[in-house]
Amino acid sequence: MKILYHILSGLCYLLSLLPFWILYRISDVLYLILYHLVGYRKEIVHKNLRQSFPDKTTEELRDIEKRFYGFLCDYMVETVKLMTISNANLRKRMQFEGVAEMIQVMENENKQFAFVYLGHYCNWEWISSLGIRIHEVSSNTVCGQIYHPLSNKAFDRLMLKIRSKGEGYNIPMKETLRYIINWKRSGQKVIIGFISDQAPKWSSTHHWCNFLHRKTPVFTGTEKIGKQVDALIFFGDVRRIKRGHYTCRLSRLVKDIKQYPDFEVTDMYFRILEECINSQPAYWLWTHNRWKRTYEEYLTLQQEKTEAADTDGHQ
Repeated sequence: MKILYHILSGLCYLLSLLPFWILYRISDVLYLILYHLVGYRKEIVHKNLRQSFPDKTTEELRDIEKRFYGFLCDYMVETVKLMTISNANLRKRMQFEGVAEMIQVMENENKQFAFVYLGHYCNWEWISSLGIRIHEVSSNTVCGQIYHPLSNKAFDRLMLKIRSKGEGYNIPMKETLRYIINWKRSGQKVIIGFISDQAPKWSSTHHWCNFLHRKTPVFTGTEKIGKQVDALIFFGDVRRIKRGHYTCRLSRLVKDIKQYPDFEVTDMYFRILEECINSQPAYWLWTHNRWKRTYEEYLTLQQEKTEAADTDGHQ
């Protein structure tokens, strides 16, 4: 694994030294390979788009699909570029609005934590540069981002190296509480980004919401932890301005998370994310098998659990 990591790291480093115009030519070639030759996950993309946009024509769906694969290839080369891009260039290409205002709200309301809801939308790797912007505004506030470790150790180590460009803490999903508890004890002010639109495993499925015309299992940890530590809750509205240029507008989602019933804030996040996807559908991660677990399967599993508990109770 160490050898593979060093090979991958070296190749990515050399690629990252190339100017953007060459990287985008590479992206154009990747598009031809992934979309036209390999057909990478095309069946999943077809299914996801067709069910998410039932009112769109076949031609409209095909156009979204092509633009998505083009964007996906851009995302790949842009992610590699993170290894050597300067902070000044990254700041110009990935702009944030509302950072100073968010930190000011933390000061005014004496809050230790601010959580930012994000999605796999536009270039989510570049959003890790939020830590750079935060350090420019506040020297006593740190930034963290939750991530799901990859099964391949070499790729996981490489992605951690790339994500470290943003000057924030990379927090493995299963260690989120440990990090937050340690920060809470120390009194450290923290802003944490949660990419919350993944598909949870059955063991982590506690709530379903209506998202893109389907009953969808969703993670609720951001809301649950946010209530425990009385965090400020923001949404990061990311937009692609043009190739290699993005903006992320940070706006407050709710004023007091503790005043909301369970799952209402989670549902609110998914409604806003759906609006973003509907406005520019090509920039969401359609290759992800988001709906591999169905509500019908969930009901069956719950029924089996209930019957098993009843059987145990009568023994």
